[in-house]
Amino acid sequence: MQKHQYEVVVVGAGGAGLTAALYASRNASTAVISKLYPTRSHTGAAQGGIGAALGNTEEDHPEWHAFDTVKGSDYLGDQDAIEFMAAEAVDAVYELEHMGLPFSRNPDGTIAQRPFGGHTNNETGKPVRRACYAADRTGHMILQTLYQQSIKNQVKFFDEFYVLDLLIVDGKTAGLVAMELATGEMHIFQAKAVIIATGGHGRVWETTSNAYSYTGDGVALALRKGIPAEDMEFYQFHPTGIYKMGILITEGVRGEGGVLINGEGNRFMETYAPTVKDLASRDVISRAMYLEMKAGRGINGKRFMNLDVTPEVVNHYAEIDGRKNPDGSPYRVTASDILAKLPDIIDFCETYIGVNPVTDPMPVQPTAHYAMGGIPTNKYGEVVVDEKNTVLPGLYAAGEVACVSVHGANRLGTNALLDLVVFGKYSGLKAAEFANSEAYVDLPPDPEAYAMQQLNAIRNSSGKENMITLASEMKSVMAEHVGVFRVEEGMAEAVEKVRELKERFKDVRVDDHGSKYNMNLIEAWELSNLIDIAEVTAVSALARKESRGAHSRDDYPDRDDDNWLKHTLAWMENGGVRLAYKPVTMTKYTPKARSY
Repeated sequence: MQKHQYEVVVVGAGGAGLTAALYASRNASTAVISKLYPTRSHTGAAQGGIGAALGNTEEDHPEWHAFDTVKGSDYLGDQDAIEFMAAEAVDAVYELEHMGLPFSRNPDGTIAQRPFGGHTNNETGKPVRRACYAADRTGHMILQTLYQQSIKNQVKFFDEFYVLDLLIVDGKTAGLVAMELATGEMHIFQAKAVIIATGGHGRVWETTSNAYSYTGDGVALALRKGIPAEDMEFYQFHPTGIYKMGILITEGVRGEGGVLINGEGNRFMETYAPTVKDLASRDVISRAMYLEMKAGRGINGKRFMNLDVTPEVVNHYAEIDGRKNPDGSPYRVTASDILAKLPDIIDFCETYIGVNPVTDPMPVQPTAHYAMGGIPTNKYGEVVVDEKNTVLPGLYAAGEVACVSVHGANRLGTNALLDLVVFGKYSGLKAAEFANSEAYVDLPPDPEAYAMQQLNAIRNSSGKENMITLASEMKSVMAEHVGVFRVEEGMAEAVEKVRELKERFKDVRVDDHGSKYNMNLIEAWELSNLIDIAEVTAVSALARKESRGAHSRDDYPDRDDDNWLKHTLAWMENGGVRLAYKPVTMTKYTPKARSY
């Protein structure tokens, strides 16, 4: 067992973790622990853009961005945090530009911006160009830029280390326990401040846009230490994942004029969102697609729709909509325009499904995409542990693993990358500030004891249960009953099924008993994380008797602000889940009915 000491330790090397490490390292000794090499983190899969009201191509304001985010959250987002994020967005984008991020450009050299679902001119209600982008590989460029800057700033990286336990002593953060994958050896990291930035948990569901590494590690770590998870019932289904595969087709395709077509050859979104049509927010489009498919209007009667960005179709509907370029001329695209703006999307479709989007429509279906819920924090990334927002000293969280809450019941497109850099930055700054004023907390006598106990329980189980079978059953029941649409009986069935799987997991089979790169053991640990999160998600969803944002119930179809304008907090206690609630922070935006 090896011991390390750093003032700030970051868990996770995606966009949030790298941003946090970069800013923390300016004032404190900083290390990053990641189960992947940083440039393989899931941030690299983000395609369409990062939202900021730069106003480079048309009038825009941070206040408009904030209001769109509040509306997109279905009024469950904390408005102080939303206003903070929207105001910080402009500087955040320019900071990335100054770090060397190669944004796409306008002819005058300014950062190019494209429309994105849910982003509007608040005066006209029409779509506004707010998404700053680097072709369709924006997340990849952010990840590479931040990693280069972190290396330059001498951040210490522990790549291919898996964090197993969070050390909390007398209510204060003391450090972490991690396994080095190459050797199986345990490492103890003593730290004044720990920042959790491990991403989401999309692998709970059957079809997802998430990487295989998205197994809810950070939320599970926190839950096992008595820290609640917030708003776990709200999980976003992105409307356009490649049929059966879940690989994401960016909202930027619709930003460039792509339209959704049903099995009757009709553009159906003008029925569900007559003002913004195909640029409605993701929850609205996912439900519209579900309803069209339920009515038998899927393509060839199957459970997918076509997303068409061929120039003929784009130009046809642009003329119908009266869409204009920034200079007022009619909006028109050519094949070369589509190729230049969406090169990775074209490559994905040609590689995986043999479709060229320049000439043929893409088959798409709603796919599990983004966690609005997670570890509760304030707007500085400090983890809070109860209804009173009591801060746990020395613990921070940022990115998808955290719930600030700026996304509320439904995240607005482009706000994920913005969340990473804004709250990653402030968690890093606050962690370094905390580290400079506090001493190290003494480690417990046997810091690795809990992690070793859990690993040995998996190694020494009876082996009656197959890991793949357990995972498949979990994903199936969650997709069927805790997906795009939900009802009481189905969610209750999901709760019981997940609890059954939790018991069966105690007998899980692990075939590899070696120490070096024992991925069989790590995958079992990851599955235990996912099962815990599935239980918390299903219990939280079952309790919320309304429809709001991504939580849509057939049996309670209306939003209920009188009884449910509040955040869910969920603790794992006494073999089950305990729920409590706390109020949404309101400033100047009062809840109104959503209109499109």
